Amino acid sequence: MLRRLVPRLIGSVALLVIVPTITFFLQGIAPVNVARLVLGLAASQSQVNAFNQRLGLNRPLVIRYFHWLAGAVHGNLGISYATSQSVQSILAPRLTVSLSLIVGSVIVFTVAGIVLGVLSATGGTVLGKIIDGVSAIGIAVPNFWLAVILVTAFAVEIPLFPATGYQPFSAGPRLWLGALILPVIALSFGGITAVAKQTRDQMLLAAASPYTRTLRANGASEFSLIYKHALRNAAGPVVTVLGIIFVGALSGTVIIENIFVLPGLGSQALQSALQADLPVIQGIALYFTIIVVIVNVLVDIASALLNPRVRGS
Repeated sequence: MLRRLVPRLIGSVALLVIVPTITFFLQGIAPVNVARLVLGLAASQSQVNAFNQRLGLNRPLVIRYFHWLAGAVHGNLGISYATSQSVQSILAPRLTVSLSLIVGSVIVFTVAGIVLGVLSATGGTVLGKIIDGVSAIGIAVPNFWLAVILVTAFAVEIPLFPATGYQPFSAGPRLWLGALILPVIALSFGGITAVAKQTRDQMLLAAASPYTRTLRANGASEFSLIYKHALRNAAGPVVTVLGIIFVGALSGTVIIENIFVLPGLGSQALQSALQADLPVIQGIALYFTIIVVIVNVLVDIASALLNPRVRGS
C-alpha cells in the first residue's frame, strides 16, 4: 500500500506548486491596472507609482513570483492589494464557513447516495428505474438553479430557513444549521444522485459475480450477501467516485456561496477577482489545492484499505 501512496504524495506536493504558479502567472499577465482599481481613476500618477512601489508591482513578474513563493513556504501569503491586510487574516474566518459547507455536503451526498443506491439495488426493477430517473435529473440540474428554487420555496414562500447569510456555531447550533441546510442541499444534490447510481451499479455487478452465487448456494443469508459482500465490494469504486464528486462540489462552492451570501472562500474569490487582488486569489487557490490534496490522499488510503490486494502489497 505504501508503494502505491508514495507516487501520489509526490504528485500532491507537485500540485501544491503547479496550481498556485499557474494562477499567479495568469493573473500577472492580465491587462489590469491594479493601482487604478484600488485608488480610483482620479488618483495621480505619483500616487499610482507610490502604490506600485510599496507593493512591488513595478518589479518583473518572475521576481514577484519567487518573492511570493518564498513567503508562502514560510507561511506568509502576502498582503491584500485592496485592504492592506494579511491574506491569512482575510481567509482564516472564511475557511471555516467554506469547510462547514463542504463537509456538510460530503456527509449528505455520501450517506444519502449510498442509502438510495442500496435501496435501488435491493428494491426491485421499479425502484431502480425511479432512482435512475431521479439521478438523471440530479446530474442535469445546475446547482445554482436548484439554489434559487430552494430559496424561493423554503425561504420566501414557506419561510422555514433564512434566504441568505451565515451564523457561526457559537451563535447557536440551531442557527448555524439553519443557515447551512439550503446551501448544503443545493451543493450536494447532484452528488447524491451520482453516488446512488454508482452504488447501485456496483452492487448489482457484485451480486451477479460467481463468488456471490457460490456463497448463496452454500446457504449464506441475503442480508450477509448484500451488506457484507456486495456493499463491501462496491465500496472501492464508490469511494473513488466520491473523490471526483468532491472536487466538483468544491468548485460549486463559489456559486453557492454567492447565491446564499455566505462569507466563505468562494465568495471572496469572486470579490478578489473583480478587484484584481492577486495575493488573496493566490491564497484561495492554495487553500483549495491543499483541501483537494488531502481528500485525494484520504481517498487513496480508503481505496487501499478496501482492496485486500492493494492492502497486502
